Amino acid sequence: MLTGVRAFFRKKSLDKKSSSIIAQLEKQIGTKINRPELFLKALRHRSYIIEKKLESTESYEQLEFLGDAVLDLIVSDIIFERYDNQDEGFMTQLRSKLVKGEHLAKLGGYLELETIIQVGNRVKNQGIEQSKSVQADIFEAIIGALYKDIGYDKTYRFVSSLFDRYIDLDSLIASKDNYKSILLEYAQANKMAVPEYEVIDESGPGHDKTFRVQVIVNGEICGQGIGKNKKKAEQLAAREALQKYFNFN
Repeated sequence: MLTGVRAFFRKKSLDKKSSSIIAQLEKQIGTKINRPELFLKALRHRSYIIEKKLESTESYEQLEFLGDAVLDLIVSDIIFERYDNQDEGFMTQLRSKLVKGEHLAKLGGYLELETIIQVGNRVKNQGIEQSKSVQADIFEAIIGALYKDIGYDKTYRFVSSLFDRYIDLDSLIASKDNYKSILLEYAQANKMAVPEYEVIDESGPGHDKTFRVQVIVNGEICGQGIGKNKKKAEQLAAREALQKYFNFN
């Protein structure tokens, strides 16, 4: 009861805009929020705190750090419970697929986080709110806030329900999208050198960079890829190498 009273007064102290944001979040995540300040922090982009002259720790980045670790544990827990007949290699690969930025961004999209992300006025309508990497980061920050607010068990149930609704695990397991792993296995099986990845170009502002990466096998450039982060660019470079030189379909 004391927690509920504290939550009531915390919400009463919020301004109209913040109250609206918290109400929307409560609707989307399906639970009452006791510590609204955590969730407001989880939605603040660096551009917002710079404009408002807040401390650097008031952006979403700390909670993203925590949420990343919590999400890894929850996803590992889910996989362990549902696929306890599989080996560690299977579990590691499936976890890697589930916590990929593109999937987290999709989950953030289903929660409509882009409508409540707080960015500075100078950069509004420049695409930050729609950026997949930012949406993925904000989603992780929300998970960090949830963990601090309602604990592990309820956060686990929330994440598990999101995966059940929006992620087709069977299709994900069947998909062959870890091209780096496939290329490495191919190289090792054929006694070739371990593939090496090099960033050959990066462009764009800090919040929306684009990377060009090349992959080298046995001293030869075999493929290039362009992505919004290095990992994505490396995967695309590996895919091109597999398709062009190793007859992978």
